[in-house]
Amino acid sequence: MRAVVFDTDGVLVDSARLHAAAWKEAFDACLRAHPPDAPAQRRPFDEREDYRRYVDGKSRLDGALAFLISRGLRLPEGEMGERPGTESVRAVAAAKERCFVARLHASGARTWPGTVRLLHCLRAAAVPCAAVSASRHAWELLKTAGLMELFRTVVDGQEAVRLGLRGKPDPALFLEAVRRLEVTAATAAVVEDALAGVAAGRRGGFGLVVGVDRTATPKNARDLCDHGADVVVGDLGELLTAAPGSAEN
Repeated sequence: MRAVVFDTDGVLVDSARLHAAAWKEAFDACLRAHPPDAPAQRRPFDEREDYRRYVDGKSRLDGALAFLISRGLRLPEGEMGERPGTESVRAVAAAKERCFVARLHASGARTWPGTVRLLHCLRAAAVPCAAVSASRHAWELLKTAGLMELFRTVVDGQEAVRLGLRGKPDPALFLEAVRRLEVTAATAAVVEDALAGVAAGRRGGFGLVVGVDRTATPKNARDLCDHGADVVVGDLGELLTAAPGSAEN
């Protein structure tokens, strides 16, 4: 592979937990304000399964819409710039944004040692890397985590809006990243933890799609493979192998 494209949340930075908690706060408020007709659909948002299935890797608006539809709620889309609330899809998405920013500023952004090791090895081998995210906070997350200097380019939610790029599972974000790295998708790898992101890598024709399973559950690993992952790892350090003659494991 001549280049590597990394998802940000949950792959580079341990921010997926912040996103999931913020979504739970916004969705649970919406479910209380608009109780679904079916009692089973009134259950609170599950930060693991609902997050993984409906919102992980997607834009805020797409994620909010997907989850609300799954609970039988058909709220109006709302207007651009709508205030946080529960009366429209955009209002729920704005509520999630407010919750996420508050949590990020309170706890900061953490990384995994295996991720940092892999990035430094790729840099030492002169393999260009890009960071991709449906979130508009990718730059802030990467800077806070001290990872920005390891990436040649970043394609985030703000760039997606500016360029009119569709969100995952459409591969547009990833394809824009390899365009900037001046390589083809077939000669690049995608590293993703979201089902929508893995599917985007496969649809984009990438030469290697790596799924990252931070949950360490067989079901999630199977789902990542079913959506297009060539290989699934629990930590990015697993992708490192010792060079011939090296004593490092």
